[in-house]
Amino acid sequence: MQFRGMLLATVVLVLLAGGIYLSNKHKQNEEKKGSSESPKIVSIPEDQIQQIEIHHRDGKDVVLKKGEKWVITAPEALPADQDAAGAVASALATVNSDRLVEENASDLSAFGLKDPQLQVTVTKKDGKKVTLDIGDETATSSGFFVRLGGENKVYTAGSFLKTSLDKSAQDLRDRRLVAFDSEKLSRVELAAKGQPLEFGKNNQNEWQLVKPKPLRADNWAVEELVRKVKDAKMETGVSEEDAKKAAASYASGTKVAVVKLTDASGTHDLEVRKKDKDYYAKGSAVAGFYKVPNDLGEGLDKGLDDFRNKKLFDFGFNDPTKLEVRNAAGEMKVYQKSGEKWNLGAQQMDSVSIQSFIDKLRDLSATKFVDSGYTKPEFDVRVTAKDGKIVDHVLISKNGNNYFAIRENEPSVYELDPKAVDDLEKAAADIKAPTPAKKDEKKK
Repeated sequence: MQFRGMLLATVVLVLLAGGIYLSNKHKQNEEKKGSSESPKIVSIPEDQIQQIEIHHRDGKDVVLKKGEKWVITAPEALPADQDAAGAVASALATVNSDRLVEENASDLSAFGLKDPQLQVTVTKKDGKKVTLDIGDETATSSGFFVRLGGENKVYTAGSFLKTSLDKSAQDLRDRRLVAFDSEKLSRVELAAKGQPLEFGKNNQNEWQLVKPKPLRADNWAVEELVRKVKDAKMETGVSEEDAKKAAASYASGTKVAVVKLTDASGTHDLEVRKKDKDYYAKGSAVAGFYKVPNDLGEGLDKGLDDFRNKKLFDFGFNDPTKLEVRNAAGEMKVYQKSGEKWNLGAQQMDSVSIQSFIDKLRDLSATKFVDSGYTKPEFDVRVTAKDGKIVDHVLISKNGNNYFAIRENEPSVYELDPKAVDDLEKAAADIKAPTPAKKDEKKK
């Protein structure tokens, strides 16, 4: 009896293997006899896509709807990640096949298309619907069998098509802890290290410190702060136990920073706390408490000096048109640019030596901010750039072995690296007239 049972099991296995072989063989044969052309399956102008329904075989359906923005309406109402939703719409706008396998398939189940693992329906603005079915993987694992709903034409399409469309609500939801429009920000507030800071935009659309008092801000540092808040996202797929741990750690953690960002739609906020070595956050865009990367917590744990502009000159990458330089001896020299040439009065100057001096001005930065130390100027420079819209006047004094600088009409005192000042003064002294071209020697 035992032998007969083993024999029966062997026969069943052989039959199953044979069925799988024949099924794969059938698919291979269908692929081989299909057209070698690569016809287009779907073509829909992206701006005409109003709704996308993603139906999974396991019943976990997702519905995206386009109004002013993409939103998720099923399985529950959720804000959508605009880039992720837009990528799905873009993938559906034009769907190309690798090849036409069957012009009029009589048995769709052979391709997994009778009950497709993924079905995507697009509703256009005119109310018409287009459905795309994605069935089994091809025998060569290079793609999937695909058909347009209502047709019996069977195509193969690359695996990237399924990857682009096979999305869950968690894949498509907006996971940002703070949802704001970074292009329309007008104010940023940061409370960290015991001192509240506030930033606003100046006439050049650059960030400036408003509180604790008006000061020049490092625009890049403020933009980096905004970027870190924008990139703060909730984790998906977190277990209920981990969610409870995150909430408990947030509740008992030490407050690190609170950020408030104001755009055209209102004010949005994020609070970050630290528990042991980890950071946890709560944002205004989603409910709950989330563990966040240490990079975020450390990036927000900043003080006033971290956001102050340490550069002495504001002309940046703009090319100066006028330089007024007064040295320690009180001598004043005014260099004026005309076209591509620099002149000192009526005398043309060497452009290379002028550029070297400009580079030193551009790089001059404070080592730190101090309350005092500036006495009387022994070297000062006024730079005019951008058709007179930018005028920087910096005065430098020496106090003992240290150098300090101020900007005209500003209260801040900047301490400077002595070597940087020495290099600057040397570059100013090295400005010279151009070397005359050598005359050709007379032929003997």
